[in-house]
Amino acid sequence: MTQHTTAGARASDADDRPDLSGPGPGLVFGRLFDRHARPLHRYLARRVGDLADDLVGETFLVAYQTRAGYDPERGTARSWLYGIATNLLRRHVRQEVRGLAAAARAAGSAAGQEDHGGRVADRVDAAARARLLAGALAGLDPGDRDVLLLTSWAGLDSNEVAEALGIPVGTVRSRLHRVRRRLRAHAPETDRTRTGDE
Repeated sequence: MTQHTTAGARASDADDRPDLSGPGPGLVFGRLFDRHARPLHRYLARRVGDLADDLVGETFLVAYQTRAGYDPERGTARSWLYGIATNLLRRHVRQEVRGLAAAARAAGSAAGQEDHGGRVADRVDAAARARLLAGALAGLDPGDRDVLLLTSWAGLDSNEVAEALGIPVGTVRSRLHRVRRRLRAHAPETDRTRTGDE
């Protein structure tokens, strides 16, 4: 049983931290693409919409071109790919902020529309929350926004976010704490009352 578990752990480690310097990198990149392209696309689509298709392709192209710089000892392939994608996203930050601002405006205008039935209050409440959240995300420092969205939308843990962004884990945690405090300040009064925040 121990041998099976150890062999499984080694196979998983090899998948998480592949050797990209060996012969036949195309095969290794094919496996990386199969494993990470879809979740990476979901993460990018949430941030920049239709640009996600191009950014996924560009992420893997940059990864292939810079594969000699990948060090499995420093982090997983997943965090390396999300780091490349985040660097590419920085070129598109203005579009992301415009999209968040548009979402805030759209949620605001939806709040003013009337609807039949008992769902009016729920829709108004949801629209207000979406408007506040989108506005708060758009107003975040880009580094803080990257940490928050890599954690919440991409599902990376603090260590992976640190690897992806090339910053210490303590910095990731302090940014998350700062962002959460700021987002709580933007939360509707009903949310603060419900969660016990002052």
